[in-house]
Amino acid sequence: MSTWPDTRILDLLGIEVPIIQAPMAGATTTAMVIAAQQAGALGSMPAAALSQEQLREALALIRQASHAPLNVNFFCHQPPDVDDARDQAWKALLQPYYHELGADFDAPTPVSNRAPFNDAACQVVEEFRPEVVSFHFGLPEKSLLDRVKATGAKVLSSATTVEEAVWLEQHGCDAIIAMGIEAGGHRGLFLSDDLNSQIGLMALLPQIVDAVSVPVIAAGGIGDARGIVAAFALGASAVQIGTAYLFTPEATVSASHYHALRHTQASETALTNLFTGRPARGIVNRVMRELGAINPAAPAFPKAGGALMPLKAKDEAGFSNLWAGQALGLGKDLSTYDLTRQLAEHSLSKLTRG
Repeated sequence: MSTWPDTRILDLLGIEVPIIQAPMAGATTTAMVIAAQQAGALGSMPAAALSQEQLREALALIRQASHAPLNVNFFCHQPPDVDDARDQAWKALLQPYYHELGADFDAPTPVSNRAPFNDAACQVVEEFRPEVVSFHFGLPEKSLLDRVKATGAKVLSSATTVEEAVWLEQHGCDAIIAMGIEAGGHRGLFLSDDLNSQIGLMALLPQIVDAVSVPVIAAGGIGDARGIVAAFALGASAVQIGTAYLFTPEATVSASHYHALRHTQASETALTNLFTGRPARGIVNRVMRELGAINPAAPAFPKAGGALMPLKAKDEAGFSNLWAGQALGLGKDLSTYDLTRQLAEHSLSKLTRG
């Protein structure tokens, strides 16, 4: 491909096109990662929902198929304190749904878990030495981060405010993902839990670009070449795209999620804490409408989802998280490879048009 107007991310990460396939826990497959790599983008494998053995198997498969740069993504939240009273109150709030759907309310509540980055996860990084390691919810403690950087990996993390971006640069990030409020999935906020601090990408991106010296990656509401061009105009060196990849055959999404992605307007997504305890953008469904998308009764991340699991088993569309960003209306039924190449070629054509 011809030269991009900003090659800092290409040079830093060793990729051909300035596109990062977003790590989407539960939806990203090794096939998606490999196809993104083959198309010249940075393929990203999410680790938060995998055991260490599952992660090793996934990384081994990717390494066998491709020698291109690889990103492995981890959550770095603090596990919540035990709060039995809050857990019980949350399940009691859901009791009418248990009765309506015929789920066993008295059965033990399933465990909803997302593993934070720890020593065991760091050992996997040291074993496979991915070229990029990215984090959500800030950064891990310094001793772990130092070990990651000692492998030679470049470190990325998401910032949802200018203050978070400055903090990330000060604590060793090689590039920063500016995450606008349009983005699907979990908000990366970590310095504050105030949702009023969360703003759109068009306002956030240039302010982060002005505040830090490292390259900035734009994320949120980007689903086609026009969004990529706009991100570059606002100072981004690359983009991270998630929702568009949910439409690819390589994505693992439920039948309900598949249908909702193709029959939902952007105005029908909302930030919700019902499914995990942290705010995340998804398609509005029954439980979000009836309990309110943000409900203070939801247990702390990642425990809220456990009590919803028996309800999801009975009514997947009404009680499961259908993560999606506000650009879902731009989704196309293309393969990961074709989507990536089309995005890159159309964007570069627009950026270099005389």
